[in-house]
Amino acid sequence: MRVVLTGGCLCGAVRYRVDAELVDAGYCHCRQCQRSSGAPVLAWATIVQPGFVYTSGAPVVFHSSVAAQREHCAACGTQLVFRPRQAASAGGRATLDFTLASLDEPAALAPQYHIWTMSQIPWLAMGDSLSRHEDEGPDIPA
Repeated sequence: MRVVLTGGCLCGAVRYRVDAELVDAGYCHCRQCQRSSGAPVLAWATIVQPGFVYTSGAPVVFHSSVAAQREHCAACGTQLVFRPRQAASAGGRATLDFTLASLDEPAALAPQYHIWTMSQIPWLAMGDSLSRHEDEGPDIPA
């Protein structure tokens, strides 16, 4: 499914546009997402690249691991993107994840699953019926 969406950070300094094939969307409970956001869970959408462009401003890049970088606004700190350093994620195609809550219309995409639930904070109760995976979950569809 192709999506065309816009979003940006809290202060408006960094804006982006998505015009890409949607791979999926989900909740991530990993410790890196928790610590990078200060929240118990982050909701992400994964798209096939190229299909994401910054339309104003420029993010700060933080290399959160050897495998990926996170991009956020230097002024307000809003986390916007998780970008794997390896190009092959969706059937050999490069992908990128962006935070659903940074969309202008965050209800446009709904999470489909939970990943890294082995790190879910015990006091967080999410009563949905979405599939849950202790690790990165099932393979991304090709």
